[in-house]
Amino acid sequence: MTASDLSAARLRRTLADHLADTGALHDPAWRAAVETVPREMFVGAAVAAATEYGDRWRVTRRDEVSSEEWLRLVYSDQTWVTQIDQVMVETSRGLMPGAPTSSSTLPGLVVQMLEAADIAEGDKVLEVGTGTGYSTALMCHRLGSEAVTSIEYDREVADRARRALGLAGYAPTLVVGDGLAGYDKNAEYDRLIATCAVRYIPFPWMWQVRDGGTITAPLSGWMYGSAFAHLTLADDGTATGRFLEQDIYFMTARPHEPPPITAPYLRGETRESRIDPHVLDTPAGLFVAQLAAPSAQRIGAGDEVVLLDVATGSQASTAASPGGGWTVRQHGPLRLWDAVEDAVLAWQGAGSPHQSGFGLTVTRDRQYVWLGDPEGPSWDLPV
Repeated sequence: MTASDLSAARLRRTLADHLADTGALHDPAWRAAVETVPREMFVGAAVAAATEYGDRWRVTRRDEVSSEEWLRLVYSDQTWVTQIDQVMVETSRGLMPGAPTSSSTLPGLVVQMLEAADIAEGDKVLEVGTGTGYSTALMCHRLGSEAVTSIEYDREVADRARRALGLAGYAPTLVVGDGLAGYDKNAEYDRLIATCAVRYIPFPWMWQVRDGGTITAPLSGWMYGSAFAHLTLADDGTATGRFLEQDIYFMTARPHEPPPITAPYLRGETRESRIDPHVLDTPAGLFVAQLAAPSAQRIGAGDEVVLLDVATGSQASTAASPGGGWTVRQHGPLRLWDAVEDAVLAWQGAGSPHQSGFGLTVTRDRQYVWLGDPEGPSWDLPV
């Protein structure tokens, strides 16, 4: 074993200790996987991290730093961007503009998801979103490659993950395609996990997971409010479950991303707002607003929030009132702020709980998020 191999093994143990200390890692079997799987094989030849400029990313290349420095970077509990606007970051140097389209998610988040999904020996798993293949490798280590199927939308990302998994000694079923359609050839699955966020639960997932099996996926939307869904499939073809306490955020599945928007022309009728628009600056408040206006996108924050529905041209904008409070101006067929106010007031009346105070039910006819229990206030998802 080389000095570099010894250093990587030591850093894997250190990473496992860190994840345990922070509460992300509890299961000894997942700890063994973290201590074994070489993350350096999966991040590629370069990674990018955020800068003070929101649309520019600083690229660090393996050939620009020492071996020890590269390994310390790889084994930090941090997300590293590996693709920007469908271009692999290893093709660039210095600053790279654009929006992330693939990444190596921080190990703490990966392990939290694997533990939350209750994956254990004997399970057959479908993973939606292979990414770099690191989470796929963790599952292969624990379950065996034959038990793991993983789907990646982007062919270049998938090809690199396939090479890395092979070099690490793993051979799961790897599929290039739309993960929202699942992969019925290996069904039925005991567990389905998504490493991308979705606006609603795709029905093929429901058909491919066995009765009593689970779907674990981040639920997000066009305002980027998020909650962590964990559903159990019933024998009548429905699924239900509460959102989990973990705050888990992943990139949105590309088919579920919002449409492009242009600067709105603000107009409409003005009245006093019944809620403080700052509530949308909180994770739970934003999630509630998104439930109420699922086709709207959000611009701005604080006193001045703009909601815009590009399909109908509906919009709402808030502003602070000189005498205190806030006003809202609305235009279009959808009264966006009216719906947000009603939902936020219902949530506040229940004590303003975290997203784990909500649950999700999926039937053949509808998908709806409920507050408190399935008989409480509810909002349909945009299926």
